[in-house]
Amino acid sequence: MNTVDSTADKTTDETTDQLVLRPGDTGYDEELAGFQTGFTQRPAVIFAASSADDVAAAVRYAAAAGLPVGVQATGHGLPGAAEGGVLITTRRMDGVSVDPRARTVRVQAGVRWGQVVAAAVPYGLAPLNGSAPGVGAVSYTLSGGLGILAREFGYAADHVRALDMVTADGRQRQVTRESDPDLYWALLGGGHNFGVVTELEIDLVPVARLYGGSLAFDGREVDPVAALRAYERWTRTVPDGLTSSFAAVPYPDVPGMPPHLRGRYVISVRVAYTGTAAEGEQLVAPLREIGPVLADSLREMPYAESHSIHSDPDFPHTYYGDSAVLSELDVAAAAGLLARTGPDAPAMCVVQINHLGGALAQDAPNSVPHREGRFLVRLLAMADRETARELLDPAFEGLAPWTIGRALNFAFGAGDRTEGLYDAGTRKRLAGLKSEYDPANLFRRNYNITG
Repeated sequence: MNTVDSTADKTTDETTDQLVLRPGDTGYDEELAGFQTGFTQRPAVIFAASSADDVAAAVRYAAAAGLPVGVQATGHGLPGAAEGGVLITTRRMDGVSVDPRARTVRVQAGVRWGQVVAAAVPYGLAPLNGSAPGVGAVSYTLSGGLGILAREFGYAADHVRALDMVTADGRQRQVTRESDPDLYWALLGGGHNFGVVTELEIDLVPVARLYGGSLAFDGREVDPVAALRAYERWTRTVPDGLTSSFAAVPYPDVPGMPPHLRGRYVISVRVAYTGTAAEGEQLVAPLREIGPVLADSLREMPYAESHSIHSDPDFPHTYYGDSAVLSELDVAAAAGLLARTGPDAPAMCVVQINHLGGALAQDAPNSVPHREGRFLVRLLAMADRETARELLDPAFEGLAPWTIGRALNFAFGAGDRTEGLYDAGTRKRLAGLKSEYDPANLFRRNYNITG
């Protein structure tokens, strides 16, 4: 095992004994392993951090050597391939501490949402997590955090009380809205551009159970466009306390795919609602009229089962993805998108359309943009970047008249494209703060913000 100091040439330091790996070292490839497998990471040095002190030492090392810094907890949202530089892995920083009286939780940089849900549930509380329990809580929140209860409570970033971090000068600091209002604003929405966040303190909400699940239809028996039209019309009638999405997934007929899904084109609507089950049943009744139901998992459930609403895959795989925040959902235009990404597409694609609005539209003291959007279209292709873009770019182009931007949470492998992630005013302010807090652009292995 190597250890490291804050200079570029030495390999020992009395201030830290963290694991340091270089190409060829035993454990190097295993340390790089993450959820998104389609992009090769070959950093010159990996710092396997177990504490904020380890992170600070790694940042000082990178600054002294003039090396760019990347951060990886779970590897769900890699911006792309990377060669050289420093990678700080945070998976060992997995502490979770709930304060049930304050209704807050402190989570370290490597914590996954499933851990936070499990820690909060015994107190009748819930975090504002996303659909997949294996996603890292910190990176998700720094990019906004569009969760399963988003229309009722807003973005996860709207509920952060404090951030512990290491800035480009290697300094450890705690940032709150009161102590550092500009940096607080930039961190929550700006991703990893301003430093390495080692711990978050974030609100929990008093939710112990919900009504939710999904209604699935066979896309070869039910017209997907008609289903989408019915869904869009239905979203105009629901209260802010109901969060939902529409999905279209063509499953290939290949070995290894679950038998009940092989060769099917599944159209589904996912729902999460904190009202009563009786109210929920009444609200979803129009969805049952879309057509014969292939599967129905709508029910009252404890919050611990909320991951079953989407049943996201939990195994690493290759994918590329991007998104479009829309002012309106034009179903006729979306029909072209469904045609391009359906069963006849050259690669498996996943379409998800999130209903926005509600608490997501409320102002907050952070840099999460495009709050006026009514829908978010998310497209994933199980392919390399070039193949995926040939398939997905024309689909997004068809939505251009209604597109107001993109969502950082759902840009996967698109690190060379930063346009549209922020409105002009937000981007200008972020770029100014980037120049102040990271003038050498040390933290650039991400969706980098520059002037």
